[in-house]
Amino acid sequence: MSPTRFASEHKWIYWGAIALLLGLLITGLVRYSSFKKTNASQKKADQLSEELVKAGYPAPDTDTVQRLLGTDGGQVCDDPDSALKKALYQIQQLSNGATGPGNRPVIADTKAVDAERIVLQVYCPDQVDDFDKAVADLKTDDTVKR
Repeated sequence: MSPTRFASEHKWIYWGAIALLLGLLITGLVRYSSFKKTNASQKKADQLSEELVKAGYPAPDTDTVQRLLGTDGGQVCDDPDSALKKALYQIQQLSNGATGPGNRPVIADTKAVDAERIVLQVYCPDQVDDFDKAVADLKTDDTVKR
C-alpha cells in the first residue's frame, strides 16, 4: 500500500479529528464566558444579600437572587419608574390583598419601598433617583410590627 493511498483513504479521520477539536474549542469558549457571567452574578447576589442584612432584612437565597437578577438586575432595572410598573406597585403590592371591589390601597410599610431601593442601588444605581421620584408621593409608615 502506497503512502498517498493510505493518506487519501483515511482523510475522514483527519477531518473528524479537526472537527472534534474545533467543537471542543467552541464549547470551552462558551463555558468560559458563562463561567465569567456566573462569577459576576454571584458577586452581585452576595453584595445584595449583605446590603439587605445591613438594612435589617433576612438574608435572601443568593442562588435564587443570582438566577432572577443575573448581572444586570433583569426586570427590576428595566425602567423601574415606568407608569405601568408604578401602577402595578401601587395597586397590587401596596393594597390589602383582596380582589375585585374589595381591593383597597393601604399605607405601606417604609421597609417595602426601601427593599426595592437597595436592589436598585446594587444592580442599577443610575436608576435610584428616578425610582425615588416615582415613589415620592407614596404614603408610607412603620406599619409592620418588628
